[in-house]
Amino acid sequence: MASCPALDRLHIDPQELRRALGSFPTGVSIVTTRDAEGNPRGMTANSFTSVSLDPPLILVCVSKMASSFPAFGGCDAFAVNLLHEKQGRISSLFASKVVDKFADIDHDIFHTGAPVLSDCLTWFDCTVHERVDAGDHVVLLGRVEAFATTALKPLAFCRGRYAEVKDPQPPLRTVKG
Repeated sequence: MASCPALDRLHIDPQELRRALGSFPTGVSIVTTRDAEGNPRGMTANSFTSVSLDPPLILVCVSKMASSFPAFGGCDAFAVNLLHEKQGRISSLFASKVVDKFADIDHDIFHTGAPVLSDCLTWFDCTVHERVDAGDHVVLLGRVEAFATTALKPLAFCRGRYAEVKDPQPPLRTVKG
């Protein structure tokens, strides 16, 4: 592929790039796993997406700078918990440096042993399908082993703050693997 001289000289300012990327509205999720000692670990993430229905795959990106990165870097399973509109406080808690984020958070265990938040919009319990090194993040591809969903409104995030979803989907059936 030929190089483009104008692009070769282009400098991308990380803060400006972050601001531009933040203009894309996303849902808010809490990604959870267990560390080597079996303790629940979790972090807020908005880099979640579906990948494939056959096999059922999703992905989430985990920052190598996250305090919980060692747990995610070596886990065999994880859960993605999509938050509902009334869970801004939980989003902030899991984005913080608080050591025991699960102290006042009810959670359950389903198929893989990863913590699943008892109260959330939707959850996906996954085994690790693949890890991909991607700059300052690791992409975790997860094979969905079980899931459930509700008809609550999602918690959304755009331009550095929570946003409202005005037209949620009709009630959904809860499904578990």
